Amino acid sequence: MTDMQTARAGVRASVLIPVKNGGTLLGEVLDAVLAQQAPWPFEVLVMDSGSSDGSVALARSRGVRVETVAPADFGHGRTRNRMAAMAAGDFLVFITQDARPASSGWLAALVAGCDSAPDVAGAFGPHLAHPGARAVTRRELAAHFAGFGQQLTITRLDDAERFASDPGYRQFLHFLSNNNSCLRRAVWQEIPFPDVMFAEDQGWALAMTQAGYAKAFVPEAAVYHSHDFGVWETLQRNFDEARSFDLYFDYRVQRFVLRALAAAVHLTVRDARWLRAEGLRGWPWLRQAAHMAAIEFARVSGQYLGTHHRRLPRWLLARVSRDQALQHGQARAA
Repeated sequence: MTDMQTARAGVRASVLIPVKNGGTLLGEVLDAVLAQQAPWPFEVLVMDSGSSDGSVALARSRGVRVETVAPADFGHGRTRNRMAAMAAGDFLVFITQDARPASSGWLAALVAGCDSAPDVAGAFGPHLAHPGARAVTRRELAAHFAGFGQQLTITRLDDAERFASDPGYRQFLHFLSNNNSCLRRAVWQEIPFPDVMFAEDQGWALAMTQAGYAKAFVPEAAVYHSHDFGVWETLQRNFDEARSFDLYFDYRVQRFVLRALAAAVHLTVRDARWLRAEGLRGWPWLRQAAHMAAIEFARVSGQYLGTHHRRLPRWLLARVSRDQALQHGQARAA
């Protein structure tokens, strides 16, 4: 056994971070990862895909291993599979360049959740809004992750008929986010990430669920990860998600114009109420409520366009996809 193999033989977890122009927040993320208190060795691997902002030097200055991939060869599933193949850990922990662990016990808790039962293939933790995020963003994230439980929760496919007929139940079972996830290496070797444009994490979770594996939610393993997207970015992000749900999961998020408009109105009213609950009144409330109305109409517009992506001309597809813009350097990294 070589010296390098000996050094990596005891690694229990590998923290894997794909990066492109991570900015100063990447340094905060790496510092939080390197400060983790775990009772076993872990490693950190960054895979950079063409950063021009000094991200590679920033990571290497912290002693982190950095590998590179050409921007044209990047793929959400493909690149993460490449990172996993390079990693030494029995558990593969995925975060993103803007997902900062919220505590020094994050890594140990996430790995423990993934190892909480022999059939658990993957685990995920909640996302907290970054300090200074919009009030609506904070409320939305809290409400979303509260639905997975307040303590370690293991879910399995225990109702095949419901799984086949109820999209809500199916989505609950296959929700997973590589902004904050942990995979058991042995299962990843059997079921690698699909090579898809978007939602590789949920595609993997669907496949492992159908293969009979379980998933764990670990509330103690939180990361700070949120986006206060503008109107256009919101439309793009929701276009990518809705298109992926149609392509890879056979879901139609927004089929009909009138239902989409009704959804936008419902979300606008919800946001206005949340802003009042935060204590806003008068002009500040009206200004923020109007901005959130624009955000919500952009959200459902993106969902509608993504659902009907097959009808869109090619030039519009290239412009409206945020993921494609990021890969071609036409948008800020997220």
